[in-house]
Amino acid sequence: MISSSSDANRELLRHTLATLAYRGGKAVRNAPDGFAEFRAGDNVRTPVQILAHIGDLFDWGLSIAKGKQTWRDSVPLPWNQEVDRFFAALKSFDDCLASAEPLHAPPEKLFQGPIADALTHVGQIAMLRRLAGAPIRGESYFVANVAVGCVGPEQAKPNKEFD
Repeated sequence: MISSSSDANRELLRHTLATLAYRGGKAVRNAPDGFAEFRAGDNVRTPVQILAHIGDLFDWGLSIAKGKQTWRDSVPLPWNQEVDRFFAALKSFDDCLASAEPLHAPPEKLFQGPIADALTHVGQIAMLRRLAGAPIRGESYFVANVAVGCVGPEQAKPNKEFD
């Protein structure tokens, strides 16, 4: 069991989860019909497969943080259910990080494994939106209103979007 010597590490992880909720929410929100099954090429995951994998990553990260590491490959649910699962998994992980319970892994390992992988996959979904002809608007994420603990589907409106 590893106790975080600094609440700052946990807060940075929580801010990263809030960033994932903001960016991921933008990537999955208002996806057109059929997007979930869009194929960019042979042997390329569909958006719904990627989103299911992100849910698996957060379940895995939470299991690591709680000291009972477990991995599973989920069969993708329908798109809207996977979107709900994405936000529920973020909330469960964030709730763990917000608690006084000790982490059973170094925060740096939680970041470099499941969290960084999820950042990559959210970017893939955003890129697939563009390839599918339904791009999301770019924005200056530096000025976005991302707040620790805000990991649900309701996110702040963008401050500065561009085409």
